[in-house]
Amino acid sequence: YKHDYIGAVFISGTIQEANSEYNQAWLLDTISSLKKDDSNTALAVYINSPGGAVYQADEVYLALQDYKTTGRPIYVYQGPMAASGGYYISCAANQIYANRNTLTGCIGVIMGTTYDLTELFENLGIKSETVHSGKNKNMMNYNEPLTDEQREIMQSMCDECYAQFVNIVAKGRHLSIEKTEELSDGRLYTANQALSNGLIDHVDSWENMLRDLAENELEKPGIKVKYYKYQKKQTFVESMISKANELSTAKAAAT
Repeated sequence: YKHDYIGAVFISGTIQEANSEYNQAWLLDTISSLKKDDSNTALAVYINSPGGAVYQADEVYLALQDYKTTGRPIYVYQGPMAASGGYYISCAANQIYANRNTLTGCIGVIMGTTYDLTELFENLGIKSETVHSGKNKNMMNYNEPLTDEQREIMQSMCDECYAQFVNIVAKGRHLSIEKTEELSDGRLYTANQALSNGLIDHVDSWENMLRDLAENELEKPGIKVKYYKYQKKQTFVESMISKANELSTAKAAAT
C-alpha cells in the first residue's frame, strides 16, 4: 500500500460561504476529490470551529456522508472548539476524538436577532417607514415591532432546523431522540462531559487518533498522511499588515 494515504482535512473558523479561515467551495471540492482518488483510504478531519450557518454545515455533513459511500472511514478530531455547526459536521464521523481541553456540543439553533427601535425613534423625533407589500415582508426590520404571528413564523423555522440537528446527532451517535433532546439545550460540554454523555468516543491526541486510524481501522501501520488546509490568498496590503503584526508580536515577546 505504498501509494495509499490518509487525507487530513482541516476545518477552521466560522462555517459560512467564505472568510479568512474558511471556504465552503474549497472544502467541498477537497472532499469530492479525495472521494474520487482510489489511493485515498480514509479521512482524518480536524475541526476547530464555533459553528456558523446551518446551510453550509449541512452541506459539509452531506458531503462527508457521500464520501462514506465508498466504504472508507472518517475520523474526526475536535480541536479547541467544535461547537454547534462544528459538532454537526462531526456527526458524520465513524469515530470522534477530542483534546482533553476541547469545548464541544452547543447543540441548538439561533435564527436571528431583531431590534425594535420604534420607541427610541419616536423619542428622538425620527420617522422611519419601509414601503412593502405582504404583511410579513418587513418582518424583523428595526422600524416595526415584531408581531406574535411573525414570532411564531421565526420560531417554527428555528424548531425545524433544531429537529434536523437533533436527528443528525441521534443517528450519528446512536442515541435515542429523547436522550439527544436532553443533551441538546445549547450548552457547551467539556471533552470528558461529552465522552460520558456519548457525544464523542475518545479523549486523546491528534497523533494517537492518526495511529489508531492507520493501525486499528485500516490495518496499515505507517501509512502516509497528506494534509489539506485552506489558505486564503492575501492581497499585498493584507500581507504587509500580517508581517507588521508578526514583527510587533516578536518585539513584544522579546521585551
